Amino acid sequence: MELARKLGERLQAGDVLTLEGDLGAGKTTFTKGLGQGLGVKRTINSPTFTIVKEYEGRIPLYHIDAYRLEDSEEDIGFEEYFQGDGVTVVEWAQFIQEYLPERRLDLTITYLDESGRFIEGKTEDPNLEKICEELFL
Repeated sequence: MELARKLGERLQAGDVLTLEGDLGAGKTTFTKGLGQGLGVKRTINSPTFTIVKEYEGRIPLYHIDAYRLEDSEEDIGFEEYFQGDGVTVVEWAQFIQEYLPERRLDLTITYLDESGRFIEGKTEDPNLEKICEELFL
């Protein structure tokens, strides 16, 4: 969660992150850490049933859980979030791949044990790449 908090402190409006990982890998926990770094005071929890939750902080945090959209062709206005004034985090992004912007940070979280996760990141965005290098991702 410390890494996520530090990442959140460095993110800017318009940044998009995708989080991949098995159920229980820590995607929502990672988002909680990002929220701390963004100054979000409310409790962050999974938006599985609402699909999108919005949180106010230094800049807004938009938390999308696309898990329930696997077989859906529903467009809930993703572009508004991706091009908006906040940071957007997408869990289960593979289900809305066609809507994702090219400029994003893709993170894969692998569960190791109760106290550890392996996080791998990739991006083609120079600004996000610089942030990752600073954080040793």
